[in-house]
Amino acid sequence: MIHIDEKVFFWINGLAGRVAWIDDVIRILSCDVFITVMFIIALLAIWFAGRDREARERNQRGVLCALASMGIANLLVFILNPMLPDRMRPCDKFPTQVHLLFYHPTDPSFPSNAAAAAFAVAMGMWIYNRKLGYILLIPALIISFGRVYMGVHYPLDIIGGFAVAIVSTGIIALAFRIGRPVINLILKLARKMYLG
Repeated sequence: MIHIDEKVFFWINGLAGRVAWIDDVIRILSCDVFITVMFIIALLAIWFAGRDREARERNQRGVLCALASMGIANLLVFILNPMLPDRMRPCDKFPTQVHLLFYHPTDPSFPSNAAAAAFAVAMGMWIYNRKLGYILLIPALIISFGRVYMGVHYPLDIIGGFAVAIVSTGIIALAFRIGRPVINLILKLARKMYLG
């Protein structure tokens, strides 16, 4: 399995360094800052979007679920990192063979924290609004592909991040179902402050 993972990694990373403008676009789209700002803007727009109060409230529940899922995904990665064997990043294991187009990360490679957070946002929104969830899946896929392309993650790291996102979103979906009165209170307070 590791051999296949490395083979797929080198196929994707082998695309890097051929066309400078493509490298630049992927570097920008997969950058920690860009993707974070893009998700913040998207979630803020979704918070206020909706044809009627019911649609807005559904979107707002989705935004809350997406943010909470992302938080739990980051927490799970933080908890898992010391428990799992420290997998060397491809840029560390094959320093002369990898086209590194990103800064040199120091945290463990598996699971991918960036993929876990991005997929958690998309899945959290998907629970409440399938269409918007699919739309948010696009940047999650772009950042995940970009991390492999830029030489900092193996494909299995991305799959591990996706698995963490599934677990975190499941935990939050259950918590939101149990804590529905609390979520209702948060949304009611937001409306009273003209934030909903």
